[in-house]
Amino acid sequence: ILCEGKTESQIINIYNQLAKKNDNILLTRADKNIFESLYKTDSRLRYNELGRVILLESSDAIKTGKVLIISAGTADIPVAEEAAESAFIAGANVERIYDVGVAGIHRLLAYYDNIQAANCIVVVAGMEGALPSVVGGLAPCSVIAVPTSVGYGAQFEGLSALLTMLNSCSSNITVVNINNGFGAGFNAALINNK
Repeated sequence: ILCEGKTESQIINIYNQLAKKNDNILLTRADKNIFESLYKTDSRLRYNELGRVILLESSDAIKTGKVLIISAGTADIPVAEEAAESAFIAGANVERIYDVGVAGIHRLLAYYDNIQAANCIVVVAGMEGALPSVVGGLAPCSVIAVPTSVGYGAQFEGLSALLTMLNSCSSNITVVNINNGFGAGFNAALINNK
């Protein structure tokens, strides 16, 4: 459920309808007040405040493989968390590596073995968006690039990062839209689960 743009009563109504037939439900772009309202009626819910995500998870859900979520900077973490929770609810084991952008490439290289062991990688970056190309050059798997609208200078609300990612010479990169952690995480789980 995309919560952004919906009223609280609309979200609650949609959730209640889904909860009748589903053991796993993901609500994205959810503010804490939405979580608090839903939690009153369903205490099984979990809230990731940083990623603005609410989850109802089946207790017997099986997680497989490995999706690696990488963020360039700390400011990219909210979108990375949305991706991580989306991949998790879709059945993937998730590992997070945050704040390893190209401004300090040694931080990323310390995780070379983690990159090699992943079934799919989501790379979240703002500013100039260079990190997915670097990870793509190191990774033996699909890399899903997520441009974010963070940064200063001529980043144009994420357009600069988007264009860099679309023009990457690493052939294993696919790009989703600006700030689309949900789309990246869900597709990473689909790739991982194959």
